[in-house]
Amino acid sequence: MNETWNSWQHHSRFSGTSKTECLNNINQSQQRAHEFLKKADWLIITLGSAFTYKLVTESSFSSNGTQDVANCHKAPAQNFEKHLNTIEEIVTAFDNVIHRLFHFNNKLKIVFTISPVRHLRDGVVDNNRSKARLIEAVHHLVNKFDKLYYFPAYELVIDILRDYRFYDIDLAHPNYAATQFVLEKFSEACFDQSTRVLQEEIKKLVIAKKHKPFNPQSTLHKKFLEQQLEKTKRIAQVHPYLDLIEEISYFSKSGSKLL
Repeated sequence: MNETWNSWQHHSRFSGTSKTECLNNINQSQQRAHEFLKKADWLIITLGSAFTYKLVTESSFSSNGTQDVANCHKAPAQNFEKHLNTIEEIVTAFDNVIHRLFHFNNKLKIVFTISPVRHLRDGVVDNNRSKARLIEAVHHLVNKFDKLYYFPAYELVIDILRDYRFYDIDLAHPNYAATQFVLEKFSEACFDQSTRVLQEEIKKLVIAKKHKPFNPQSTLHKKFLEQQLEKTKRIAQVHPYLDLIEEISYFSKSGSKLL
């Protein structure tokens, strides 16, 4: 379609000008997902909408008749039917997925959240119906399975913050202050004390990497970079599972330019 190979089950970032390129992108991504899920201890699933789209018109780019699609790829709207899934449909779909995940990795634990982002294109009424069905379905699943948990990101934004000061200019997406508030609550609920301390140390490294010096050639800035490099190496040594290669490279190269 439009001189591009696409998959109805995948995002457009997997699309390509050749069939081989498109298929390779999909297969590589699925392999990475397979490897991650096989060894993961935790999986966070955020649900955004109970609406799905079905491909209902056979055309030059569809030979399978009616099917669910994950992405419409800007195809003509008349080729799709919008469907608001029932609670039963959502529960049934996830019930199957969860059983298979636990069979695949029996140590896996899952945290569900509901996105507080409003889908205003659905209209405020249908947006609320959609979110309500997701919430009810997730709570049903959490009550049914042992290794499932619910984190109330949706309620924190919608019911606790409750103010458009915490939204972006589109009045749909939470702004930086809102996301930081949710992250803080998530840390309090899900991280132990040592993890929260480590989180703060990493945050300081990220801020240091973004620092714009007034005089990048100064001895003072050179000393600053050396200090950050030592901190990064120390954290990497104590926590070898962290990927800090980019930070180490940045502080090393930036510091060497001043020699």
